[in-house]
Amino acid sequence: MPLQINFHHHQGSGGRRIRKGCLAVTVGQGTEQQRFVIPVEYVNHPLFSQLLKEAEDEYGFRQRGTINIPCHVEEFRHVSGLIDRETTPHHHNPHHHNFLCFKA
Repeated sequence: MPLQINFHHHQGSGGRRIRKGCLAVTVGQGTEQQRFVIPVEYVNHPLFSQLLKEAEDEYGFRQRGTINIPCHVEEFRHVSGLIDRETTPHHHNPHHHNFLCFKA
């Protein structure tokens, strides 16, 4: 059964708005757990697919609401940084703000 993600909801829990083209995930477990908003394009990246596979192994397909990624927050930041570098144009623009992965 493939993972189904509904991208039509642009409002996160607690009434926080999620930018169009992004989705919220929670990362970590217990007191370490943090919420991140990431671009939808991450879902197709092989590194992020591995994180989704870990979530499937841990929780199955029965997750409701925000997807929880069961890795450590620092590991997630490292992986999202790698994805960022691959998906962000290589030219440097001093006015370009990297919004691709941020704690929400």
